Amino acid sequence: MLRLSRLTDYAVVVLARMGEEATALQSAPGLAHRTGLPEPTVAKVLKTLAQAGVVEGLRGARGGYRLSKPLPEIKLTEVIVAFDGPIALTACVDGGSGLCESEHLCPVRGRWDPVNTAIRDALEKISVAELAGHALSPAEADFRLAAE
Repeated sequence: MLRLSRLTDYAVVVLARMGEEATALQSAPGLAHRTGLPEPTVAKVLKTLAQAGVVEGLRGARGGYRLSKPLPEIKLTEVIVAFDGPIALTACVDGGSGLCESEHLCPVRGRWDPVNTAIRDALEKISVAELAGHALSPAEADFRLAAE
């Protein structure tokens, strides 16, 4: 089964919340409150996203984080690669060598590349904004709860 890490999932949640106020500087504690995630986890996610260039971190008393580009321009692949590394189903792809003890006998060595390319291409077409389209803002969530 192809499964993304929990941090990748959390990163999409954090980015979705950041997209609600795309140009505003946002803090890790504030995002933790708005997402319901632990503050240390949000801080770790933001640090990784900043290293990948997905968000910009500004230091200082008035510092925080903001998206480096509009949410619709942030592709799901950027987030996945930042946390989980290159998108591949097996270790013996994209010129990988020496990662499998049976690679010299393998009849499908190198033949996974078209499958991995298809998966990467499909994920490249999905933006974080598309995933966030179903996320409720805190005000919407409160409204929905009040109506129930």
